[in-house]
Amino acid sequence: MNPVDAADSSSQAPPSGTRVGVREAIDADSERIIELWQACGLTRPWNDPATDLGQARAGETSAVLVLQTPDGVTGTVMVGFDGHRGWVYYLAVDPGRRGLGHGRDLMVAAEAWLLGAGARKVQLMVRAGNDVTGFYEALGYTDQRTRVFGRRLEEPAGRPPD
Repeated sequence: MNPVDAADSSSQAPPSGTRVGVREAIDADSERIIELWQACGLTRPWNDPATDLGQARAGETSAVLVLQTPDGVTGTVMVGFDGHRGWVYYLAVDPGRRGLGHGRDLMVAAEAWLLGAGARKVQLMVRAGNDVTGFYEALGYTDQRTRVFGRRLEEPAGRPPD
């Protein structure tokens, strides 16, 4: 685990009067994180968000960071390091709080976490129809001219039908 603000990643609730900043998610944040992911259109029926959240928080090379404000958690970003590149997933900012720099703050924290984990390059995927290219370009990200292929692993590749 690579803490951003030396936050305790236990199940304790954030202390009252918590300052504004980015910290690692704790158990008490889970419901709000999933609400944000859903409000931002980031969840898909085939991916259980609670499973994604739990696996990222439990992994040694991944974390879920949250933006804590006086009003509670208003943003999230998931980070992971595959040993070569850093990856960013689930960047979400409360739709009523966009345009205040929260997305940028979360990306700065994500990059710091990944750099601390050993990443020298950050990549992310944007789903078709999610018009956020201007946001990422303003942060210095460029289109990598790469196609992403995927396959579910429930059935091994090349396995003959039963």
